Amino acid sequence: MEDFLIIQGFLTNNGSFNWYMWIGLPILIFLARVCDVTLGTLRIIFLSRGKQKIAPILGFFEVLIWIAIIGQLVQNIHSIPAYFGYAAGFAAGNYLGLWMERKLALGTFIVRTIVANDDNLVETEIHEAGFGVTRVEGLGSSGPVKIVYTIVRQNSIDQVLGIIHKHHSKAFVSIEEVRSSEFGIFPKSVFLQKNTLLGRKFK
Repeated sequence: MEDFLIIQGFLTNNGSFNWYMWIGLPILIFLARVCDVTLGTLRIIFLSRGKQKIAPILGFFEVLIWIAIIGQLVQNIHSIPAYFGYAAGFAAGNYLGLWMERKLALGTFIVRTIVANDDNLVETEIHEAGFGVTRVEGLGSSGPVKIVYTIVRQNSIDQVLGIIHKHHSKAFVSIEEVRSSEFGIFPKSVFLQKNTLLGRKFK
């Protein structure tokens, strides 16, 4: 029986419980998998948004960590908990990658607002907050409307939406990601800081 447990990895050769295979290795694989999947998630996000300088670096470390994980799994093929650690790390890595993307506030978005009211409160307050704003007159199904455009960073979306909803709680708002933009008017607190990911300053 003891020989069987040694073969299956439950016990070491001296008869003690194999802590590494059943506790240490799964935790190690979980943490490593969290790291490599997080890097992979961020790499895909960077590529989709045209940030090509940092994506190859993330890809290098992602694959390096993955190879190390696979090597440990092959060497400890009978460690069932290691497989659970691998799967759990994959799930947690996806969540962490998306969470980090939100915290980094990557991306630029265009906020399009359609309102029926003819006052200028929305665009005036958005402009006073430091954002560029453009108004276009239009005609909707119920009469004249105005369309207000502004381009903001992801971490400024809630601020702009708060301004819009303060004056027009039922305004039609759509938000789309902008792949690239040049010049424009943005809050100085956001765009005069050095962008360490791209190695340049916004203007």
